[in-house]
Amino acid sequence: MLGVFTAGLLLGGLLSAGVLWLASGLATPVPEDGRTWAAVGVALLGVARDAGWIRVRLPQNARQVPQDVLQRDLVRGALQFGFELGTGVRTYVSASLPYVVAFAVLCANDPKVALLAGLGFALGRAVTPALRLASGTGEEWDLRLQDRLPLLSVGGGTVLLLALSTLALT
Repeated sequence: MLGVFTAGLLLGGLLSAGVLWLASGLATPVPEDGRTWAAVGVALLGVARDAGWIRVRLPQNARQVPQDVLQRDLVRGALQFGFELGTGVRTYVSASLPYVVAFAVLCANDPKVALLAGLGFALGRAVTPALRLASGTGEEWDLRLQDRLPLLSVGGGTVLLLALSTLALT
């Protein structure tokens, strides 16, 4: 089932990436340097939010995909559940990083960047259940993840901020 779930994640991530890339055409009148610095600014806000320095409410559908999706038909349910998580639209997202990446994709107006972002989002989501399963201790793994989530959020955002800053300065 993990493979079917991952396929759903990939399909959902690619759909969202395609939509973001199509919408990125609306940003083309803004000069490239301006779009890059805007992405740096949004990344800085994301790191500040995840670090707890500022309070910004994320635009999200803060609810989980219903459990009955998996109970009706396990294979179709796993695919649908993965697809919905992969789009990032019908789920809870705790960190700012996916929003910063989405904004950077809008600013980049590059189909390769969009494709890589969609695949990265989907595969990042796929890693979590795979690692949890491999740990053999699901509840303990959940607790360790919960403890490390702030560090992962701030660390990931900081890496993206540094990458975008480097891009803006070159």
